[in-house]
Amino acid sequence: MPDEEPTGGKPVRTQVVVAVLLGLLGFAAVTQVRANETDDSYSGLRQQDLIDVLAALAVTRQRAEEEVARLEEVREDLSDDTSRREAALEEAQDQLDDLGVLAGLVPATGPGIRLTITEVDGTLSLASLLDTVQELRASGAEAIQVNGTVRVVAQSSFTEVEGGFLIDGQLVSGPYVIDVIGDPTTLDGAIDFQLGPRDQIEEDGAQADVEKLTSIDINAVREPTQDEYAVPEE
Repeated sequence: MPDEEPTGGKPVRTQVVVAVLLGLLGFAAVTQVRANETDDSYSGLRQQDLIDVLAALAVTRQRAEEEVARLEEVREDLSDDTSRREAALEEAQDQLDDLGVLAGLVPATGPGIRLTITEVDGTLSLASLLDTVQELRASGAEAIQVNGTVRVVAQSSFTEVEGGFLIDGQLVSGPYVIDVIGDPTTLDGAIDFQLGPRDQIEEDGAQADVEKLTSIDINAVREPTQDEYAVPEE
């Protein structure tokens, strides 16, 4: 088939095909040259040189693996330190919470009993009230409040006055509702035994009713005080 004659100065189809083929040939030549340049990096090396290069690469790889192992060990150590620090902080917080409950500085909730003392034909004596509180403490009472307003702790003071008692300076009157957090069965047993609190309360002309509760809230708190003489021993 004869070549097409150029018309109007535009390239004919044969010229276009030749141009495309020349472009592909140039691209292949450049790629081959680059490949040869890469291969030339090692082509001039002797066998011993290649062995040395491989040995150096092996050493580099071993160092990289050792560094990775070291960093993983550091990461595990940091994780362990964080866990230990968190555990120590959690334990310290638990101890702080326990001390806060014992000192009456924070509200408390838990199982316990509600002891209601109602004066029927007599007046509850201070001795009976103190013995009752002491028996509850000895039976594991962790928190005590009277009439929902006064938190009773180890330092609490009791004074018999007209119309009731002053507990830490606050007047409480009958009926006396004593909420106690602790083991309900043990606390109940602290009230009922021969010549125990119930007998004393009834001898005073009052009545004692005990209700075991699966959960009881004690919201009365005390203001923190600063010891004047005693300091923690180091």
